[in-house]
Amino acid sequence: MSFLLNKFTEYVKIDTTSNGKNKSCPSTEIQFNLAKIIVKDLEDIGLIDITLDENGYIIGTLPSNTAKKVPTIGFIAHMDTAPSFNGTNIKPRIIENYDGENITLNKDLNIVMTLKDFPELANYKGQDLIVTDGTTLLGADDKAGIVEILTALKHLKENPSIEHGEIRVGFTPDEEIGRGANLFDVKKFNADFAYTIDGGEIGELEFENFNACSAHVVIEGRDIHPGASKNKMINSILLAMELNSMLPCNERPEYTEGYEGFFLLHEFSGSIEKTEIDLIIRDHSKEKFLEKKALITEAVNYLEKKYVDAKFTLTLTDSYYNMREMIEPVYHIVELAEKAMIEAGVTPNIKPIRGGTDGARLSFMGLPCPNIFTGGHNFHGKFEFIPIQSMEKSVQVILKIAELNAK
Repeated sequence: MSFLLNKFTEYVKIDTTSNGKNKSCPSTEIQFNLAKIIVKDLEDIGLIDITLDENGYIIGTLPSNTAKKVPTIGFIAHMDTAPSFNGTNIKPRIIENYDGENITLNKDLNIVMTLKDFPELANYKGQDLIVTDGTTLLGADDKAGIVEILTALKHLKENPSIEHGEIRVGFTPDEEIGRGANLFDVKKFNADFAYTIDGGEIGELEFENFNACSAHVVIEGRDIHPGASKNKMINSILLAMELNSMLPCNERPEYTEGYEGFFLLHEFSGSIEKTEIDLIIRDHSKEKFLEKKALITEAVNYLEKKYVDAKFTLTLTDSYYNMREMIEPVYHIVELAEKAMIEAGVTPNIKPIRGGTDGARLSFMGLPCPNIFTGGHNFHGKFEFIPIQSMEKSVQVILKIAELNAK
């Protein structure tokens, strides 16, 4: 088994689910279980100045092997997996020479990944796919990115004839809960620019992402025995439903694509007395992003006036902004990645991220950081899969970036 495949199957079996309800960093101690293994693997490869801090951030250096003065490049990936789906007891399975038909992930539970629902599967006929058993996510987001970086570093270390400048690597916790860059030490990382290896299907190259905000709404009503509740009861559940109905239904994730933003009702829990809802707000356009935040604010204000005996508390928290603003002045780093893809035999697909990466935050912290594909599909769920050949191409792109940078 190749180093790439061996490390990927090892890493995904380690539960690293993050937890947005915990304020600690990392949000879950289990992330250290993987972090310590990565540190050992970096040492075995031959990196220097490797550190793992108390917050779960790893930094390491592959020294330059050229006398030329070239920029220091960084490659970054995250260790945690999304808390939105089960990340415990992952059992990856390799489908060799995929036949292009529907894939039964779990016969006992009748969980099938169909071509009807996932037509992109047809693109990978004849390739080798890594899939789940239908009860967990896979964890290619972003353990694929980690092992692709490690595989490239190992190749460079074992092939000193490939000229390259200094390369910095960084692995972060808690990206899936929007906190991966919070305590990232950009000054210590000391790279001129970097790439997150955290994208999806082969060819993705992204330097634009959503502006992002979370909205937490607490609605306090009044619970009265239903037999004596006329003109007295205030059902906070219904008020929360009314608030959600005031947001445009055509601006939900299931109805949007490309540059279109959305409101996503993410969590909803409560009782007659008190209900809490969490939404996420996204838009690539800064103007439309501000309009969306204003819309939910106006809706809450309206309901406060309509239901004067209820109490509404809205908290808006910005998560990250569109990194295009920070990348455009150094667009040559996108062109470098584009050229690397072409030379590696990959067709670049430059498009906006319908999400966010650590790179978005890092770009505003002074480290320009576009995003490159890992090769995975259907992240955060049981239908997640990744072609081994796409992972191998990601490694080749990382190697080409290092090589071209030294020229």
